[in-house]
Amino acid sequence: MRILSVVFLGLFFAGTAAAQAPSAPHIVFVTGDEEYRSEESMPMLARILKRDYGFEVSVCYALNEEGFIDPNVLDNIAGLEQLDDADMMVLFTRFRALPDSQAHHILKFAESGRPMAGFRTSTHAFLYKDDPEREPLNNDWPTRVFGQQWITHHGHFDDGEAPLTRVEIEQNMQSHPVLSGVSGFDAFSWLYHVDGGEWELYGDSEVLLRGTALQSSHANAGRLDQYPLINPVAWTKTYTGESGIAARVFFTTLGHPYDFRDVSMRRLALNGILWALEHEIPEGGANADPVLPYEPNNSGFGDKFKPNMRPADL
Repeated sequence: MRILSVVFLGLFFAGTAAAQAPSAPHIVFVTGDEEYRSEESMPMLARILKRDYGFEVSVCYALNEEGFIDPNVLDNIAGLEQLDDADMMVLFTRFRALPDSQAHHILKFAESGRPMAGFRTSTHAFLYKDDPEREPLNNDWPTRVFGQQWITHHGHFDDGEAPLTRVEIEQNMQSHPVLSGVSGFDAFSWLYHVDGGEWELYGDSEVLLRGTALQSSHANAGRLDQYPLINPVAWTKTYTGESGIAARVFFTTLGHPYDFRDVSMRRLALNGILWALEHEIPEGGANADPVLPYEPNNSGFGDKFKPNMRPADL
């Protein structure tokens, strides 16, 4: 795959110096996807990290004009200025068309050399239509930062009714700290294609977990030579931006709201965040017991999210 050589325009950046880390790291979770309920899963992870490690945590949400959480609002995520002094960014957005004043904070953070984690649709975190100036953010940016762009997946097949991907640990990676206490499990996420055929993971991506599609529209159409049934679903990498500092990056293409009901999925996410922060991971992995009951809505578009919720409610 040819990666575009892009120089992002100055309107996105206003300095890239990494903030001095406080005694308790500050992690900012950026949510805003209208399909996978990141507004429910990311606060759940944030609460665990605050409880067990004393981290300062903030969660940014897509808000409507009345101040309610509404992931269908594609051009507004409130509170992104908190990234300017944060120690880590966790991104779970989908096809956002943020104004420059907001996108600037995400892009500036990515260039700073500070650690990042991304979930599922962050392979297509942005979508600027008919906008050549910002078009590199649609595909080139997530490829370079997280390891791949949006390509395709193996199909929905009655979303939320049964698992669609069998997740297994990559051979010879059992001792990786991110996998401490993580076992194979069946995920409700339909498998994303990120490697194989004409595509490959970008940069120094190191695969931790692979998934096997339990049902596949590509198999039904005879396209497995292009889109094989087995693909990476979690990896680590580094990203070196304008600062010249190599940031640790954890990424997983998993992220269906029901995936996080599995203890191994929660532990994988928590371990990945700790690894990116270069924080010690406990023997056996992070404690993945939720602080509050985790009872998410199913994935889906339209009005599938919980209505009339404000950030303070979470």
